[in-house]
Amino acid sequence: MSDQAPDSLIPYDEIVQEALRAVVGRVLGEVEKAGGLPGDHHFYITFKTQGQGVDIPRHLVERFPDEMTIVIQNRFWDLKVRPDGFEVGLSFNQVPARLVIPFAAVTGFVDPAVNFALQFQAQVDDAIEDTGHSFAGNDAPAPPSAPVEDGSNVVSVDFTRKK
Repeated sequence: MSDQAPDSLIPYDEIVQEALRAVVGRVLGEVEKAGGLPGDHHFYITFKTQGQGVDIPRHLVERFPDEMTIVIQNRFWDLKVRPDGFEVGLSFNQVPARLVIPFAAVTGFVDPAVNFALQFQAQVDDAIEDTGHSFAGNDAPAPPSAPVEDGSNVVSVDFTRKK
């Protein structure tokens, strides 16, 4: 029996990635409907700043040329969720900014209040160079807690094909 898995004609990896993004959309949609976050919930959302359809201020792209993490907690406004992404108002060093982020550019979603995290591959051009990642520093209380080491409540999907 061979250890090599056969190539699938069904795009399972794409289907799972789409389902994970739907979770992010549904959660943000619930926050939009409620007009705010319930209880102690808050979100760290990581996304590719050069992803197709991402619209953020130029100074943020220059500061975070590859990837950044925003915090949705106390200071956010005008959250609007669409089927393909969301937009939100945030403040960076007391300067308001509007961010438009397609779900396809999102690579991580964390709710530290309940130790819930999703990580997935961004759907971006392969030509974008990986230059590292750091937090955006939008006006929020504290950086995220350390990642859960035991992997509980963390869903990470990384499909690789052996050829």
